[in-house]
Amino acid sequence: MNRLGLGLTIAVKVITIVLLAWAVLAPDLPQFQGKAFAGRAVAYPVALSLIPAAWWLFGRNRIGFPFAVDILFGLPFLIDVAGNALNLYDTVEWWDDANHLVNWALHTGAIGLLLRLGSWGTATRVALAFGYAVTSAVLWELAEYVTFVPNSPEAATAYADTLLDIALGMVGGLAAAIWTASLPGVAPDRAVAKPDG
Repeated sequence: MNRLGLGLTIAVKVITIVLLAWAVLAPDLPQFQGKAFAGRAVAYPVALSLIPAAWWLFGRNRIGFPFAVDILFGLPFLIDVAGNALNLYDTVEWWDDANHLVNWALHTGAIGLLLRLGSWGTATRVALAFGYAVTSAVLWELAEYVTFVPNSPEAATAYADTLLDIALGMVGGLAAAIWTASLPGVAPDRAVAKPDG
């Protein structure tokens, strides 16, 4: 898994950054207009570095690099920029809704896997991961509102869309929280084993 995991996590980060660079260098393309890509170009690379930085600072002497966690956490950022690059948000009616459901399942799944490293019980891991999902869904919607909603054509429908987005994020997050907390056969302190040598 280490070689495959390394390749996948690098691919997620590189493709995301390349697509972000394209959006910043070609802001006049219709799929990038009014989508706050200057902010994404700063925030997404920072987010993609969180798991590696946290592992380097706090976990490298205790566990191997958590490739699955890093991939799951990074995929929503790739999916978002790819969806914008392919203009799916404006051409596929259900794309935004699917993103909120699936992307929150993905990065809540990453948090759920990390929580397996602690000594909490199943119910506590579900509650903590779900708390992350709800908090991050609300913060995401606040960031969207501040960066581009008020001056966009979406302003008229923003309230209903925001509530639906938060609800879908909560559903996806809860499903991932329950799934990761109840994975069989893996003791919390063995969820990511440090390789020998």
